[in-house]
Amino acid sequence: MSSREEILSRVAQALRDLPENEKPDDVAVPRAYRRSHADGSPVGLFAERVADYRATVVRAGVAEAAEVIGRTLAGRGLTRAVVPAGFPDAWLPAGAWSWLRDDPELTVEQLDRAGAVLSTAALGIAVTGTIVLDAGPGQGRRALTLLPDYHLCVIRADRIVGDLPDAVDRLDPTRPLTLISGPSATSDIELDRVEGVHGPRILDVLVID
Repeated sequence: MSSREEILSRVAQALRDLPENEKPDDVAVPRAYRRSHADGSPVGLFAERVADYRATVVRAGVAEAAEVIGRTLAGRGLTRAVVPAGFPDAWLPAGAWSWLRDDPELTVEQLDRAGAVLSTAALGIAVTGTIVLDAGPGQGRRALTLLPDYHLCVIRADRIVGDLPDAVDRLDPTRPLTLISGPSATSDIELDRVEGVHGPRILDVLVID
């Protein structure tokens, strides 16, 4: 008997007394586990954990958003960025900026040359310092936030939850979810840290209170 056959045999044996017409939702599953490990302010913890990943976190009010975004981009020496559809125009700084729109869709080469992307986020998870994108307004398709070398993500404080179970409750599992915990980095080769392999090498996060 192969390993596959043995596993399937054990599954069938475990389910042998299950009524044929029973559905998974017919029987409640007790979930008494601890739902959140977040203590205190989720926003403060989120900022702390994101910074642990070598990302920069800035907090600002709604009225300051455009100014802070402009200052952050300028501080990185950037003059243009990809801006997905649905990103609030009021948050775009005034001045001689070049905003690249994904309509018609930008090519891989164009996204690579753009160098930067400015986006919103669906959620933030405090305990893990994770940003969740679901291709909603201001986020765009997945390639927009994976190919440019720099990502400035703007997230509202009320979109930051304590822990993963809280996020699961608020997310639509049918949407294309991307979970980002800090800038892209890997130590797979010779245990040397290499950044920018799977996504942006540099991540800045602006939390809007």
